[in-house]
Amino acid sequence: MDYSTGVDRNDNDAGGDVEQRGAPRFTSLIRSAKLVCGQGEFVCVIRDVSATGVSVRTFHPLPTDTAVALELQNGETYELELVRGEGCEASYRFARPVEVERLIHENWKFPKRALRLNIMLPLTVSTLSGKARAFTLNISQQGARIECDDVFAIDQRVTISCEHLPDIRCKVRWRKDANYGLVFEDTFALREFAMMAAKVQCPFLLQGQM
Repeated sequence: MDYSTGVDRNDNDAGGDVEQRGAPRFTSLIRSAKLVCGQGEFVCVIRDVSATGVSVRTFHPLPTDTAVALELQNGETYELELVRGEGCEASYRFARPVEVERLIHENWKFPKRALRLNIMLPLTVSTLSGKARAFTLNISQQGARIECDDVFAIDQRVTISCEHLPDIRCKVRWRKDANYGLVFEDTFALREFAMMAAKVQCPFLLQGQM
């Protein structure tokens, strides 16, 4: 899902502010993305960006891994270096200058899709005829890709459950071999999705918040 509210270049950055920042800054950019590091993949919202850096906000304390990258919904990845971080907000410097217009408008080689997290979760898939074991390959606010040895029909309604998620009613959208694409009947709000991702990958980030 694209949370862009538009791009508005801040013309007041002329002069001293530009010199301090090193590059004109684009503001009013609100878009979901993810921070990827050794601790996992964490939902963030891009607040503003320039050719040399980006500021983001997460829904929980920032991951503590020093090697981190920003991945956009279209899969493009940018290596980051932390400048400052406090609470849920951080400013990062790009490891190398980026093309701001490319980042803002996100070139898509394939049909646009929602932000996906590559999280593997063991699941139980329940149908009218019984239950099967499965696991997620990735998950978004609206659906998931799972692997399961049992056979399900296209448009079949199933319910997935695991200890980290509430029971979710789904419909089978596509299948390929043992892989299935599920669409959720009840979707996650972005904050719910972000907190779930942190809980299953790096629960210590939520200490004091749960």
